[in-house]
Amino acid sequence: MTAEAFRVAAVQMVSAGDVTANLAQAAPLVAAAADEGARLIVLPEYFGIVGAHATDKLAAREDDGAGPQQEFLARAASRHHTWVVGGSVPLACADPARVRSACLVYGPDGRRLARYDKIHLFAFAQGDEAYDETRTIEPGREPVAIDLPCGRVGLSICYDLRFPELYRALGTPSLLLVPAAFTATTGAAHWHLLLRARAVENQCYVLAAAQGGLHPGGRRTYGHSALIDPWGRVVAERADGPGIVVGDVDSACIAEVRAQLPALAHRTLR
Repeated sequence: MTAEAFRVAAVQMVSAGDVTANLAQAAPLVAAAADEGARLIVLPEYFGIVGAHATDKLAAREDDGAGPQQEFLARAASRHHTWVVGGSVPLACADPARVRSACLVYGPDGRRLARYDKIHLFAFAQGDEAYDETRTIEPGREPVAIDLPCGRVGLSICYDLRFPELYRALGTPSLLLVPAAFTATTGAAHWHLLLRARAVENQCYVLAAAQGGLHPGGRRTYGHSALIDPWGRVVAERADGPGIVVGDVDSACIAEVRAQLPALAHRTLR
């Protein structure tokens, strides 16, 4: 690790339908990442609940600023003196039949620094497998990025990964965060391809924290949480099951790639 490096970690989980049990699963993983020196720790999409039915998240919704999932994130950040990102928390909205899927960032003092509401909502149908997040989630509208010691950090959630224009709207980030719960089917086909593409085209690191295993109701998520560098190389990865992925965001590497191949400077359409 160089003097310009900033250690980050992705937490991989296999969440189920009980929020308390899921938070109990997450706590030692966050602690393990902090013990390895991670200054930024990202939990996956739906870290607090993956129920047997899409509507189960409605029962676990929280008001903005209060609730066990938000309290867990704030407490973990403060306890470990790190930035902690909750991949998605179901927050109440005006529509009682839906929630906002919010990525929340907490600083080392436990205060919330940013909220990003998932813009692109997943839909997929193949054989017996079918998903439509528009039924239970109200989409967000605004891209969000924050400035951390490693540089500009862009927020996104899962299906957002397929929309490169979202990441272009974030400026020139050093790191993109992709908490996710990719299905096994779509993940096997596209996960690594999309992560590496976003890293290469933005010449930055991509940190993806995934769900990875079999969940209630028979849903299987792809896993493969990973850190990708600006050249598109996989720095670290975990295939499946609960665990952590730890690596460094190196500003010297970002600068080198952008100097050798100044693609960002060559953009003409904005």
